[in-house]
Amino acid sequence: MLTILHGSDLQCGTPYRLPAAEAFQAAARALDPDVVVIAGDLTQRAKPREYRAVREYLRGFGSTPVVVTPGNHDVPLYRFWERLAAPYRNWRRYVDASLDVVTRVEGAVIVALNSSAPRRAIVGGRLDSAQLEFAERALNDAAPDDARVLVVHHHFVPTAGDEGGRPLPNARRLLERFEAMGVDLVLGGHIHQTRIETSRTLIPEGEGPGIVLVRCGTTASSRGRGREAGRNSFNIVRIAQEEVEVLPHLSAPGSERFEAQDPRRFPRPVAAGSRDAP
Repeated sequence: MLTILHGSDLQCGTPYRLPAAEAFQAAARALDPDVVVIAGDLTQRAKPREYRAVREYLRGFGSTPVVVTPGNHDVPLYRFWERLAAPYRNWRRYVDASLDVVTRVEGAVIVALNSSAPRRAIVGGRLDSAQLEFAERALNDAAPDDARVLVVHHHFVPTAGDEGGRPLPNARRLLERFEAMGVDLVLGGHIHQTRIETSRTLIPEGEGPGIVLVRCGTTASSRGRGREAGRNSFNIVRIAQEEVEVLPHLSAPGSERFEAQDPRRFPRPVAAGSRDAP
């Protein structure tokens, strides 16, 4: 069984809540997951001091692998020339020189795709054909039993009232492509509230149970929305041979204490051992 601790939207800067961030790390120590995923918006305004704080925070997970991906807040908003000429300068300096990353742990291949689009969108995101090919190559190298996980900051399915902005362009076609790659799970954030569903929401006529889509709210900022206003969240995701279980955790309003909510269970899109070897 693969265990993932999934957070998003730390937003280190003005909205950052250090007690919640510390509670998330405490959860990692207690759980000892196979991998920690933080699905974007690590900073609020992509400033060097915010990135320095993020770098130190990520070191706090010790030897546990940590997968991160940029969000729309991880590129400059008001520093226009930097946004155009070198939007990822601070990300590359303090977090990772690469923007699309493959992480392999025992039993899984995890592909993080950068969906931020500083030259084309302010809030929304994009994925292009080169990134899809990058993901396909990485997943083709996975063993038949491996879980295949994508990390993408932006969302695929519209939210009520379009909170969090519009979904990724061509979201249905993207999910169809990911289904063809044998993806089990997509982890993200951006919308500042927990949402758990499958790709059948957009592709109801597709074969099989569909990819499990898990959005985290905000793990360590004051910007929760909807029922998560004033609250923080993270998810524990377990991938077994034939099942994906998602256990959301929410804090009480204004508190850093996280409490487990009701688990959600889904059939694994492609049961382990049933894939043809590449």
